[in-house]
Amino acid sequence: MQFSGEELTPKRIFNYVFGLYLITLGVAFSIKSGLGSAPVSSIPYAMDLIWLINIGVATFIFHAILVLIEWILLKKDFKRKHFLQVFVGVLFGVFTSFSVSLMAFIPPADNFAVALLMSVLSIFLIALGLFFYVPTNLIPLSVEGVTQAIAIVSNRPFSKVKVYIDITIVATALALSYGFLGQFGSVGIGTILGALFIGTTVKYIHKLNLHLTGNHVDLKKM
Repeated sequence: MQFSGEELTPKRIFNYVFGLYLITLGVAFSIKSGLGSAPVSSIPYAMDLIWLINIGVATFIFHAILVLIEWILLKKDFKRKHFLQVFVGVLFGVFTSFSVSLMAFIPPADNFAVALLMSVLSIFLIALGLFFYVPTNLIPLSVEGVTQAIAIVSNRPFSKVKVYIDITIVATALALSYGFLGQFGSVGIGTILGALFIGTTVKYIHKLNLHLTGNHVDLKKM
């Protein structure tokens, strides 16, 4: 069986699901740190704080909006399989809710150093998750779908566009939080660190993998 012109192997499916889950685990650690949510969840988390929408539902709404933006960007190059990103948003929302619930078993950060360590772990987990799931070329999360679309249209590296996208998402979450709550809300120093370093961390994971295995991983494949 083939999907996107490639054989749909168990390894490909595992890398996809495992990568998605690693991202949600990174999101959960970022929220647990108390230093602001990860960029990918900063807008859904702001929606949760402002309108009391369950973070899983808010994640689905956010991803549906991004799919629409991606459709506008790619125009005739937007493939029918990309509409499935809306349903992947549901899976991602479920994973996020589950990962956040797991954090109840971990004691809250009692000092800044522990909180910062959680934020750094969040950045690494999200970057590693991206490295696993994006190259499978199955159905990208809409955040990565938009990132890939801009990388293709602008002919710029995925890792660099990822930084721009994360910064834009964080700025939007900050505007929502400050506009409705009068405070930073879902955005903190951990969110800013994530926006600045997740894309860069993906780049270095890719370089390390290339050095160790000799395999180049295509992060712009759609």
